[in-house]
Amino acid sequence: MSRDLTPTTLAAIDDDVVYPFFAVELFFDSEVLRMWTGQGTFNDGVNDWTGTGNLLDISSIEETSEMAVKGATLTLSGVPTEILSLALSEPYQGRVCNIYFGVRGENVFNQLFSGYMDQMNIDDGPETSTIELKVENRLIDLERARVARYTQYYQKSIYPDDNGLDFVEDLQTRKVPWGRSEDA
Repeated sequence: MSRDLTPTTLAAIDDDVVYPFFAVELFFDSEVLRMWTGQGTFNDGVNDWTGTGNLLDISSIEETSEMAVKGATLTLSGVPTEILSLALSEPYQGRVCNIYFGVRGENVFNQLFSGYMDQMNIDDGPETSTIELKVENRLIDLERARVARYTQYYQKSIYPDDNGLDFVEDLQTRKVPWGRSEDA
């Protein structure tokens, strides 16, 4: 599936001078990290994005014509201690990750990838730290088995006040006359 660029992005790409960038949005439980590959803080009109310069590396994002699940790898070098402590202390697996492409001067991002954080490797050196985060495509959900039991116990674990499945076990052995009565 090809990605369509917004008309604003297409017009900006045709300019004599172009300032393209990538942006990454990581949804942790306590906060959302927003980083972009430029310098300084960038405000898109809604959110502030922290500039990482060339310290943020995004692997190629591959798309195929089949329903194949392809992920990406984000590498952040020279990690500040507050981000490192967030990475070490918060659960991250299964949290949302979005990757965008944009052109400086417009306030519209083009979403390239939306998926889930999967595996994080941290290399904590004496002077600097590096975080490598593998993210998986949302299509990975199609490969996961859905485990559901249609019993009263399973239903009540999700919806405690629902009595809809309370009589399913009784139906297993119950004889239900249908059509003509048994006497006829």
